[in-house]
Amino acid sequence: MDCANVREQLRDLVRGRTAPAEASELRRHLSSCDACRHEEAAERLLDEALAARLPRPEAPPSLRREIARRFEPVREEAAAPPRPRRPAARIALASAAAVAALGFAAGRAGQEPVAGARLADELVTDHLRTLASTHPYDVESTSSHEVKPWFEGRLDFAPVVPGDRGELRLLGGAVGYVADRKAAVISYGIRRHRVTLLVFPRGGVLGFENVPAAGAPIRVERRGITVALWGASDLGYALVSDVSPDELGRFADELAPETRRSSR
Repeated sequence: MDCANVREQLRDLVRGRTAPAEASELRRHLSSCDACRHEEAAERLLDEALAARLPRPEAPPSLRREIARRFEPVREEAAAPPRPRRPAARIALASAAAVAALGFAAGRAGQEPVAGARLADELVTDHLRTLASTHPYDVESTSSHEVKPWFEGRLDFAPVVPGDRGELRLLGGAVGYVADRKAAVISYGIRRHRVTLLVFPRGGVLGFENVPAAGAPIRVERRGITVALWGASDLGYALVSDVSPDELGRFADELAPETRRSSR
């Protein structure tokens, strides 16, 4: 295994996504290659830095109030004098009922927003990783006819690679991850900003369930960065950048129909 192959798989190794046998082979190479060990350390530091920048999702205030309301009777009964009719068992039963009810309430009131926020955070992290990387492209090209074929054999799906759109200029592409699945990472530039288009299999991606496969893309803003999400057949698309939300929204509105037409 040479350095080029190792560095292509370092992100998988750092995130624990490499099969045991392959991970052992990668670590054998790292044990004897200072340059690749340096790249691995840089990947780990970058993960830590990006994780530190991302906010931790908090439960909605309504859910916290519901937790307090439902557990108040349990606390009162626990503080009451002991009774001969097995109060501990009754308290445990009440606690279990409250937890079950809260689980249902969280599923209805909190789970979807938190899941969507986590997905948006991951997409923003992937965008920031591309910005911070010293090698942001595995294939560097301004032609979609060169970038799209490069993904063949590297992904088990065929991403649509839109070409230039006015000021939006194609820069290149790479293989990355969204959640636990491989994704196409397509980079664009506009003025002094970078725009990242991530393409991935949408099935089972937590937080993507309500993203439409038709109609206008959904926009989410996280820490000054906008994420536009849409579906095209069985693929998910996410456009991410710190350009103005309206400008990113216009690009997404133009790109979504193209990706959907090409996916038919």
